[in-house]
Amino acid sequence: MEANTRDTGRLPAAFLTPGSSSFMDFLSEHAPAVLPGSRPLPAVEGAVQAPHGTTIVAATYRGGVVLAGDRRATMGNVIAQRDIEKVFPADEFSAVGIAGTAGLAVEMVKLFQLELEHFEKVEGSGLSLEGKANRLSTMIRSNLGMALQGLAVVPVFAGYDVDREQGRIFSYDVTGGRSEEVGFTAVGSGSVFARGSLKKLHRDDLTEEQVCTVTLQALYDAADDDSATGGPDMARKIYPTLTVISDEGCRKLSEEEVSALVRTMHEGRLQHPNGPQAPLT
Repeated sequence: MEANTRDTGRLPAAFLTPGSSSFMDFLSEHAPAVLPGSRPLPAVEGAVQAPHGTTIVAATYRGGVVLAGDRRATMGNVIAQRDIEKVFPADEFSAVGIAGTAGLAVEMVKLFQLELEHFEKVEGSGLSLEGKANRLSTMIRSNLGMALQGLAVVPVFAGYDVDREQGRIFSYDVTGGRSEEVGFTAVGSGSVFARGSLKKLHRDDLTEEQVCTVTLQALYDAADDDSATGGPDMARKIYPTLTVISDEGCRKLSEEEVSALVRTMHEGRLQHPNGPQAPLT
């Protein structure tokens, strides 16, 4: 094989020139083709078929916030994957739950992780939680062209605000519009049913374990009425994912921890199939 005599072993000048603290801005200038929004789809007729992630729920508690997701991805009326991961850490004190086109969503999350890491390395300090939420909003907006062709990404962003000392939740629309949610939220095909469940079960004084159980109950209720949302698969031992974010950082619950919560919930559902009921007063 002929040696590449032109390779000096040096990084291109673009990597050594001071510039924006935004990794997306860097890519836009030096490698725009790698950005998701810069790759237009060819003309197609009808909706593009691709695996979609479904239901994500988030809820705050006294010490932080919990982000939970089911494990099912669908493509039309077919289950495309039974054990997809939909909740990812963004950095030490925040996480993203994805709903919408799975491939684009995972790619966007990875880019978002790089964006936050790049900013911290360049500036010497991390973004505020609100700043992170704004950066994610910009990334979603850049995907608007694909969203209009049916390949939308609609995440939930949650984190622990070290300045306010509380958990916070942000939801988005396909245009990048951002809203801060109070207490809880849900996105995806089963979000209507999950939000109804959260509305009845969530309280501000819940403990970490209690709010984890409440989010699992909400996902169970969503799966009960929405075929695209996967419930706990006891036979295959496929359970929802739970991520807790507090002043101690971002922690994904182990399979053993989630399994214990799911089995307790399942035993209760055997006695009361519709789940726990909120008091009338």
